[in-house]
Amino acid sequence: MCFTAHPDDECGAFGGALMQAHQRGVETSVVCLTEGRAASNRGNARSGDELAALRRQEFAAALRVLDVAHGEVLAYPDGELTRQDFTRVTTELVERIRRFRPQVVLTFGGDGNVNLHPDHTMVCFFATAAFHWAGRTNFAPEQIAAGLLPYRAQKLYYAVAPFLAYEETPRIALVPASLVLELGGLKARKFEAFQQHTTQAELLAKVKAVFEETGDEEKYLLAAAPGMRSSPLETDMFAGLEE
Repeated sequence: MCFTAHPDDECGAFGGALMQAHQRGVETSVVCLTEGRAASNRGNARSGDELAALRRQEFAAALRVLDVAHGEVLAYPDGELTRQDFTRVTTELVERIRRFRPQVVLTFGGDGNVNLHPDHTMVCFFATAAFHWAGRTNFAPEQIAAGLLPYRAQKLYYAVAPFLAYEETPRIALVPASLVLELGGLKARKFEAFQQHTTQAELLAKVKAVFEETGDEEKYLLAAAPGMRSSPLETDMFAGLEE
């Protein structure tokens, strides 16, 4: 299960991992917290509502390219996740974890990823709390009363940005990586998924050259796992999982 902030995040940060999981028969899900209404690039949208509708359609089209089984766009305000009630948002993510019962959870790192976006940082905080609290009987007991049992996912990974959009920002601002996924032929499909976000065509044109240089792999940091004392170097996101 992958938690993101905006439509198109699922491609840029997580597309390779999602496709590789599908190739191995793993059911994948993406939950996006906002509709991306505050985007600078708006395509032909004439209003916020129209842009939101377009970006929902683009999100669904990208998930089809990525072979994602379940996708959902929530309606938290784009650009204002720092202002949202922490318990409310986390409770909603806990409900998704308890309902879908993923073994692996993916999200952004607390640095905000490639553009150091505050929404990305907040998704990290919400998803990290949800990862840990979904297994607690004293959190969101109303869900348990309704039949959703506590559930502990086995691994939490943070995406590591391959580059920074702001050259003046030191590279050390980003989290280290413990897992590198080689995408091989999936690199082209990852960019194809990107291209489904037609309202963001101007942005895609800007990042295409950088993607060609850095898009051969995705990097992640293992942030939590049972019995973990330090984040090991890995080559397989599903290593050590129990059925």
